[in-house]
Amino acid sequence: MSDMTQASPTPAKPKRPRPQVMRLTDAAAERITELTKRADSEIVGLRVGIKNGGCAGQSYTVEYAHEIRPSDEVVEDKGVKILVDPKAVLFLLGTEMDYVADRMQAQFVFNNPNQVSACGCGESVQLKPATV
Repeated sequence: MSDMTQASPTPAKPKRPRPQVMRLTDAAAERITELTKRADSEIVGLRVGIKNGGCAGQSYTVEYAHEIRPSDEVVEDKGVKILVDPKAVLFLLGTEMDYVADRMQAQFVFNNPNQVSACGCGESVQLKPATV
């Protein structure tokens, strides 16, 4: 009889948890809840993305989401859903979405650590991909 020992299989490395792409302030979550209740048709949340254009090169997009696409990055925070366009994930990683209302305007504001610069009018930004 040979004294062969069987090598035990190496345990699989535990998967590192994926970082949450975005987080919401209480004000943003409250506003999204209001918008969801007032929408003309049923929506599952808001879709957030980035589009090219504007003086600084890029701008944020926010629109109603009527369905969750297979490629969407779903962020659930404070009881609401944000669906992030997959092409925008690296540009939004670590972003806090806020809602600010003052005497002149009310809007969603993105506090994004990947923002390099913004135009003077505040309508567009320049973003770099996040380093993971």
